[in-house]
Amino acid sequence: MTAAPRTVAVVAAGTIGLGWATLFLARGLDVRVNSRRPDARRLVAEALELHAPAVPGAAPPEALLDRLTVEPDLERALDGVDAVQENAPEDLELKQDLFARMERAAPADALLLSSTSTLTPAALGVRLKEPERVVVGHPFNPPHVVPLVEVVTGEAAPPELVERVVSFYRGLGKVPVVLGRALPGFAANRLQSALLREAVHLVREGVVTVEQLDTIVTSSIGLRWATIGPFQALHLNGGPGGLRHWLDHLGVHLEPFWEGLGRPPMDERTRDLLLRQADRTFGRRSFEDLSRERDRRQNAILDALGDRRHLPPPAR
Repeated sequence: MTAAPRTVAVVAAGTIGLGWATLFLARGLDVRVNSRRPDARRLVAEALELHAPAVPGAAPPEALLDRLTVEPDLERALDGVDAVQENAPEDLELKQDLFARMERAAPADALLLSSTSTLTPAALGVRLKEPERVVVGHPFNPPHVVPLVEVVTGEAAPPELVERVVSFYRGLGKVPVVLGRALPGFAANRLQSALLREAVHLVREGVVTVEQLDTIVTSSIGLRWATIGPFQALHLNGGPGGLRHWLDHLGVHLEPFWEGLGRPPMDERTRDLLLRQADRTFGRRSFEDLSRERDRRQNAILDALGDRRHLPPPAR
């Protein structure tokens, strides 16, 4: 049995990479951030100040920095690591090159993980000698708070590799879900995109504003889905007869309703409308202020639900 990872490399220090670095450090791992930005250490330090208080049991940010190394050279950053979490931009050529280099630089048993939200493991691994090593571990932003990780593997991935990846993420306090097959956008983002398409349509048509749309979601669907999923909600909507009763009586109306949903163009008019309203609604507050409030509210929901069984004991 391979030991649990103790040293993790985070490749690229964007929003997702910084969230992962925060979580890895908060969970007691030694972290190497691979970034060529000259201010990379400052960026990580600022991210820890912002994000670490939202991770239950995390040590103070200044203590977490003791286990951080910033290494601009990819090969040196991956030397001897147990796992790599890649977070580069969604550029297939760039990621294919990165994973080919990662395979050569990392130990043969190191986990090669990608945070990609759109690309499949098969596409990412085409230049590897062992392409089945590439596994997508797609987090839902922010990764230091939201539990979900979608685990997506290639068809040839051995079961023991999948088990190791699932165990790794569970050990961090995440809730990994192994998808049955790779599909562009995976599951969570496809659901989010479907809702976003109609949200943009409703704003574009003047039915609601950006601010009203967010209020509608947080006061209804979001509140419901924070406790139960869509299928359980329909099951309960069907009363004692459950989902079967609901489908028998209302299922026939679904397809005609779906056909009436909007297909808004993302043209200049749509962009300008969304940006004007977003600036008016959110522009008075800083990114840091909005992030802290988001993390506080999401943690409050998890605490209220008592959904902390997945969390490991605090790091020492």
